[in-house]
Amino acid sequence: MDSTSDAAIREQTTKHLEEAMSSFGTAALARMEEQLHWFRRMPAEHRSWIGLVAQAGIAAFVEWFKNAEKTRPAIAGEVFGTAPRELMRAVRLQHTVEMVRVIIDTVETRLDELAAPGGETQLREAILRYTREVAFGAAAVYARAAETRGAWDARLEALIVDSLLRGEVDNSLHSWAAALGWSSKPVVVVVGHTPEDESEAIIDQIQVAARRARVDVLAGVQGHRVIAIVGGADDPLEAARPIAAKCGPGPVVAGQQVPDLYGATASARAALAGLQAATAWPDAPRPVLASDLLPERALDGDDEARRYLVDQVYDPMCAAGAPLLDTLTTYLEQGSSLEATARLLFVHPNTVRYRLRRVTELTGLVPTDGRAAFTLRIALALGRFAARSEIRPGGA
Repeated sequence: MDSTSDAAIREQTTKHLEEAMSSFGTAALARMEEQLHWFRRMPAEHRSWIGLVAQAGIAAFVEWFKNAEKTRPAIAGEVFGTAPRELMRAVRLQHTVEMVRVIIDTVETRLDELAAPGGETQLREAILRYTREVAFGAAAVYARAAETRGAWDARLEALIVDSLLRGEVDNSLHSWAAALGWSSKPVVVVVGHTPEDESEAIIDQIQVAARRARVDVLAGVQGHRVIAIVGGADDPLEAARPIAAKCGPGPVVAGQQVPDLYGATASARAALAGLQAATAWPDAPRPVLASDLLPERALDGDDEARRYLVDQVYDPMCAAGAPLLDTLTTYLEQGSSLEATARLLFVHPNTVRYRLRRVTELTGLVPTDGRAAFTLRIALALGRFAARSEIRPGGA
């Protein structure tokens, strides 16, 4: 076929397309209504916008075909540019692909009547090329939207983390978290150090690890520290393990579990205090609970840790009577020897055992365990300081 006859066929086919163009949009919408269940559930306004997009796409194809396909069609501007920004959020990329397929099927069903005699192949090939451009155009539009949304989400996520650390927790923070899809309870805050060579990529790595662990996470980097707010995990240590795997060298500390985001500030304070104090326990497990670092935190000046050790460890033993405190003090000073403690107190070793079990019942700490004994020793010292001054640590 020479170029003259090819141009004549194209011109005749273009006339057919222009005459039928007004009916294409209506036919495409009718077919979407019939074939796409999600389209039927959309509001009328959204369906109207999609009709405009379909009509614009068909018009752009006719114009491109009319000009002998000499230029690459400006799909993003001519087709997707007709849709308001809200439509991008209402229609997923998968739905867009399905719509394009329906529109093209609508045109192809009438290909024989639209193409001039001898121009069927010409029109079919043009449709295939144009469909490819539509697919690339849709992917580009959604990629740009995702990139913009991703940048906004990252800023919002950092703002949430910063607000929690500063204790500015209100309804607006919950609205921000909800905008990121957060709805998980309970919550635990995990902190660690950023890797030296991948500090910028750690947030993405933590997000991937969280998805694999089936938990939600909001994370941010502040200096050399990474702070992760984990939701939906019942065990704080289990929640911290996938985060610890992505952190740099050094301790990784999990704060206490709290019911929701409103309590996350307390969990964050404990975790950050533990991270700072963990230097004093070089052999601490990784990750470690902030509550396991109470003695180091107290020695490092953490008022919350001091108050806890006095209120929850020293005071219950003090209320149980002087013999209990005397037995524990003597036991610790005698190198955890039952016999030596019994001799000094003039009691039977079984009496010492009973009193030590009573300490465990009251405090949750086992005096015969080296780590727990260290915590008890610090609690005794802090309690006596508080009793001497008749105020609690951190008081006026």
